[in-house]
Amino acid sequence: MDVIIYHKPACETSRNTLAMIRNAGVEPHIIEYLKCPPTRLLLAQLLVRAGLTVRQVLREKDTPFHDLGLGDPALSDDALLSAIGAHPILMNRPLVVTPEGVRLCRPSEQVLDLLPPQRGQFIKEDGERVIDDQGRRVATA
Repeated sequence: MDVIIYHKPACETSRNTLAMIRNAGVEPHIIEYLKCPPTRLLLAQLLVRAGLTVRQVLREKDTPFHDLGLGDPALSDDALLSAIGAHPILMNRPLVVTPEGVRLCRPSEQVLDLLPPQRGQFIKEDGERVIDDQGRRVATA
């Protein structure tokens, strides 16, 4: 299975998502999007495939979102894509692409719907058990 993850190594959610991909027996193509951001056209296409708007992929925390006035509802998608192009940190992550679809994997468990079955238990970095010993999802409270 061909999988691409737009990844930020310093992000716990992104690391957990990458680990779940690998726990499914898949070694993905890892694109560190801050070093190699998707082109404007590619990002627009990925968002369409994911069923997301540009606003839904914008990240506010630890970004220039507020300084750039990106909360203004009058801003067009074109303007928002330009902002992401100039400041890739504005793109929320991880974005995962598989033959099953494209998804912004927040929370990281969102990736499970795009992958083959998990090959064993998976526990997130924070200690939350997501997959049991038989590779089945653990019910959440």
